[in-house]
Amino acid sequence: MKFALVGAAGFVAPRHLRAIADVNGDLVAALDPHDSVGVLDSYNREAAFFTEPERFDRFLWKRRGKIDVVSICSPNHLHDAHCRMALRSGASAICEKPLALRPWNVEQLVELEHDTGRKVFVVMQMRLHPVFAGLRDTLRHRPHNRVTIRYVTPRGRWYDASWKGNAEKSGGVCMNVGIHLFDLLAWLFGDPESIEVSELSARRGAGHIRFQRAHVDWLLSTDAADLSPGREGATRIFEVNGRALDASSGFENLHTELYRAALRDEAPRASDAVVGVSIVHQVNQLGGVL
Repeated sequence: MKFALVGAAGFVAPRHLRAIADVNGDLVAALDPHDSVGVLDSYNREAAFFTEPERFDRFLWKRRGKIDVVSICSPNHLHDAHCRMALRSGASAICEKPLALRPWNVEQLVELEHDTGRKVFVVMQMRLHPVFAGLRDTLRHRPHNRVTIRYVTPRGRWYDASWKGNAEKSGGVCMNVGIHLFDLLAWLFGDPESIEVSELSARRGAGHIRFQRAHVDWLLSTDAADLSPGREGATRIFEVNGRALDASSGFENLHTELYRAALRDEAPRASDAVVGVSIVHQVNQLGGVL
């Protein structure tokens, strides 16, 4: 299959490049306004490269029907626009989280899927994490669950200076870092029934969500001061009905697993992303963000 990539110089792009190679895909083109993309040589030295989206769009349009998938790793506020570009050029999309910053933009992509006959797959790889494999079936018929989450992924000072620290572009910490978490919770426990926010800042958020089958207290942070004692890397601790589940590691190959699932038509789709984006949008409104 032939792939194109949007956001080739970004933080997450190498995971997508590896995943494309792992599924024996052929990378034929890439886009990024920054030209520090020597990493492309490790995958296809003949791949076309563009720094202007208009020229990249023209490339896709001239080859409509010949490129199967556009992988999207651009800044969050551009995701839905780049998905539309992919679908209108005759390709499907594999898009990094979040699919959009607002739920109605996700719903518009669902409509465009129907109009074009192409698909939008979303990188919600925590659903594939081994810690949660089988947990959904175990909890499906349990009507009352109690969950406490400490989700800390420390980021350096660069984070605040980059687009990730700009809520208008990233959606804030709960959208940029936490969308995985809220998507997972909705996938495990059903739709949210009430949302409370006790704290929300550029680096940290906390609150309580009552889902159909769970009461969840959550803490989300990119501040290293919130790490559990003795830890230096990410801390993703889920306590479910008194049982501690540590998902702090195990993310190394999940993009490849997501790509394989997408090619089997089994990965999360645009319609699956609506609930998670809606949760974070409401959290942001309650916390005074966006």
